[in-house]
Amino acid sequence: MNSLSSSTRKKLGKVSTATIATCLFKKGLKNQFIQGVVPLKSRNGNMVGVAFTLRYIPAREDLNPISVFKDKSHPQRVAVETCPEGAVLVIDSRKDARAASAGSILATRLMKRGVAGMVTDGGFRDSEEIANLDFHSYHQKPSAPTNLTLHQAIDINVPIACGDVAVFPGDVVVGDNDGVMIIPSGIVEEVANECLEMTLFEDFVLERVNEGQSIVGLYPLTNPEILSEFEAWKS
Repeated sequence: MNSLSSSTRKKLGKVSTATIATCLFKKGLKNQFIQGVVPLKSRNGNMVGVAFTLRYIPAREDLNPISVFKDKSHPQRVAVETCPEGAVLVIDSRKDARAASAGSILATRLMKRGVAGMVTDGGFRDSEEIANLDFHSYHQKPSAPTNLTLHQAIDINVPIACGDVAVFPGDVVVGDNDGVMIIPSGIVEEVANECLEMTLFEDFVLERVNEGQSIVGLYPLTNPEILSEFEAWKS
């Protein structure tokens, strides 16, 4: 799994998913925002971590009884016990929230192991309990039935789809109160630096707009004189 430097993690902790989306769009990446997922609870500060993935397929009853949990190599159990500290567990539940991707006990275990958060394009059971944990978590909507009724855990740390976005192990996951963005691992430092600069510029723009300035030429920036004003403002 690719590592994420502490400085890059810190930078991504200060920028919004909206800013990241704009930055990636400028680089030709238009589909990096996981569709249909929301935080279980609004929080101060971003979720930032390297993606560790779990993939479900439709359950087949003869292969997915409750006794499968006796198997120590069961992919869901292995994912919870091996997802690295500081990583984000991203679950491909085929956008199906009729059965839970996980519940509060697994979420608590991940939290205690130092995992940064978890994301599913399905649903979590015990959602109120998960929301009350000091742990970032994103899903489509609450769900009560066990995952075994519809989902069969099949793979860990492989490329997956989550909310119509391709997620590769090692990609960087950033979540805020709007949702979750996936940043390809090869450009994460570049994106972090550009987004930090974009965030500074947006702060400058908001200050000017609050002072009554028109957005024409200011946002988006098309007036070179304003760029000079921004450079002076930064210093």
